[in-house]
Amino acid sequence: MTWLWIPLTIGAAFLQNVRSSLQKHLKGQLGTTGATFVRFGYGFPFAIAYLAVLVGFFGFDLPVPNARFLVFVILGGISQIAGTALLLTLFDVRNFAVGTAYSKTETVQAAIFAIVFLGETISLAATLGIFISLIGVMIISTARSPATFSSTTHPWLTRSALVGLASGASFGIAAVSYRGASLSLEGNGFLVQAAFTLALVLVLQTFVMAIYMALRNPGELRDALAAWRIAIWVGASGAVGSIGWFTAMTIQNAALVRAVGQIELVFTIGASVLIFREKILRLELFGIALVVAGIIVLVLR
Repeated sequence: MTWLWIPLTIGAAFLQNVRSSLQKHLKGQLGTTGATFVRFGYGFPFAIAYLAVLVGFFGFDLPVPNARFLVFVILGGISQIAGTALLLTLFDVRNFAVGTAYSKTETVQAAIFAIVFLGETISLAATLGIFISLIGVMIISTARSPATFSSTTHPWLTRSALVGLASGASFGIAAVSYRGASLSLEGNGFLVQAAFTLALVLVLQTFVMAIYMALRNPGELRDALAAWRIAIWVGASGAVGSIGWFTAMTIQNAALVRAVGQIELVFTIGASVLIFREKILRLELFGIALVVAGIIVLVLR
């Protein structure tokens, strides 16, 4: 079953693309914070239902959380919210493409955090695959801004780059924390460990976001609740995608999972070409080739 993380990751990346498209539709109606909230607020009921099915129908024992688990859940949940907030601030900075490209260093940073937090290391071949796919992702992220590809390396200490790096670090910490939380629930089986972790993370994130919105802008929270007809699909696609992510990261090193998950960008470009009839650039094709090559190296390592 060690190979199962690969199709789970690819499926999760596809559903993440679907969820993002639905969120963009809601963003104009609810604003950035409201559109972000629906991902968690409408997602946790599906996560709890999935956990209930595993326990009630398939006979899995409900895991008993411990202190290590709770620390990782809180760290991961807050880090993911912070990473999302930082990524959204890139819309307000001058060079959005550069910042976005730097946020994709999440995979490399996750590998470092995995060493620090979990004592996990990855092979030389896996490291090579991560870097190949990272270069491809950064090329894709800057392909439509001709002046920005060279800007990703000089100068790199710009606000855009620093915000992007901070966002990538936050997402890297979140991914490693989720794996750490799930693995701390020993002996229950990877399916229920991942499901239990996801359910608690989404409940925590919903609670934090709801309090923040209630204090800062109660009207935005009411609007998010009123938009349930579309928001429920954001929650459903996000929750099912997260089930894939969390299960994959319970089976495999978080950095490798997130690296294979970069295939989401290929799905995004494919949708823009097939649905919106946009022309694909040669530089984007080169970036896609590198992403796919990096993933092949990771899978065949």
